[in-house]
Amino acid sequence: MASNSTPKPALPDKHDLEAMSIFRYELRKFLRVSEEISNAAGVTTLQYQLLLHVRGFPGRQWATVGELAERLQAAPNGTAALVSRCEEAGLVTRKADKTDRRQVQVHLTAKGARCLLKLAAEHKAHYGSFAWVFAAQPASS
Repeated sequence: MASNSTPKPALPDKHDLEAMSIFRYELRKFLRVSEEISNAAGVTTLQYQLLLHVRGFPGRQWATVGELAERLQAAPNGTAALVSRCEEAGLVTRKADKTDRRQVQVHLTAKGARCLLKLAAEHKAHYGSFAWVFAAQPASS
């Protein structure tokens, strides 16, 4: 009789645990600095992330609320509320999709684009890629 269960993942070794610890530490430092940078500019980290995902969506300069919800790993209704707060702050604008009127495109305003570029430059100056964490040599056990 065939089993429907998926195989159990291999247990991490010492190197895996060290790499995961370093990654989580670096990620937490990045998130803390990101909060400080965003708050100093008068926006929340979620507002910054929304601006980043609008402009950073592959192949175009806008995104739908559903796409933003996926990128933010948030519920669509919560993302729509975040878009509304960003719209009230003058950072984004909504536009009806010309081909599918049910879809709403979220675009950055000039103010939103300036805010994003300033914040992204500050973020980029603090951290690059985390790829080096996973390339680290194992420590002697």
